Amino acid sequence: MRIGPYQLASPFLLAPMAGITDAPFRRLCHRFGAGMTTSEMTTADTRLWNTAKSRRRLDIDHDAEPRVVQIAGSEPWKMAHAAKLCVDRGAQIIDINMGCPAKKVCRRFAGSALLQDEGLVARILDAVVTAVDVPVTLKIRTGWDRDHKNGITIARIAQDCGIQALAVHGRTRACRFKGLAEYETIAQIKNAVDIPVVANGDIRTVEKSLEVFRLSSADALMIGRGAQGRPWFFRELNYFHKTGKTVPPLAKRQLRDTMLGHLNDLYRFYGDTTGVRVARKHLAWYCTSLEKSEEFRRQVLRVDSASEQIRLTREYFSRSARKISAAA
Repeated sequence: MRIGPYQLASPFLLAPMAGITDAPFRRLCHRFGAGMTTSEMTTADTRLWNTAKSRRRLDIDHDAEPRVVQIAGSEPWKMAHAAKLCVDRGAQIIDINMGCPAKKVCRRFAGSALLQDEGLVARILDAVVTAVDVPVTLKIRTGWDRDHKNGITIARIAQDCGIQALAVHGRTRACRFKGLAEYETIAQIKNAVDIPVVANGDIRTVEKSLEVFRLSSADALMIGRGAQGRPWFFRELNYFHKTGKTVPPLAKRQLRDTMLGHLNDLYRFYGDTTGVRVARKHLAWYCTSLEKSEEFRRQVLRVDSASEQIRLTREYFSRSARKISAAA
């Protein structure tokens, strides 16, 4: 799939997720083969960019291309100004969020709340596309609720305004993350426009990826929750997509090194205190992929230091190695 001048190396993309897709996690998913990664959603209100949280969200990894920054807001001029500043910082693609269902975002009439006002959608998209000389993409849902599913109309507006790719989460804002994703609705959106369309929602196995490609006719798939605690999921998807076979699982040593590398990157990025706190949720997700990890999970989520998280992680894998040796 191509976005402007950028030919993506893989059709499997990491979804932007607030509080999750920070720079360390994006780097990790990119190393495992994600075709594109996108920053956490950043407010278009540049007055708030001096906070530590916003500075981290605007951290751009210059080693992974294309460099994509997602912005959210409801005022066209603010969105345009924020987009220009992001490009000045090194963003190569600007992504506009009109898909977030969070109440605190929708209360500000941003995210998926914008789907209620098609005229405002057009003004925002036109303002941002006009303001920058890099590709602009858009993330939406299928509509506001089941009685107002206007994804096709929004997609056509986006194409007319110069949006160069569209990601669609296959639910309405009202559905949030409940119920089945509407891949057939994504297919209808895909058939209504000529720009690339990316399907998003409930893609957690390699087999499901084939089903979603078939049902949605999408050009690429966007992986969100399926990558939490499983950044190597992109490796599995790429291998299956190319060969039709499942790739052998990561060896214990590779799992260990992946987790330890991620932890150390988090500590460097956030500092030890915040890094430990952020690491807890990633460790909890990792544990869902680890065998007999209940005791490790109970311990590692309670400690308050980076050194203890590292020690407990090393000990877990050392115990696993000893059990395998004993069994042999």
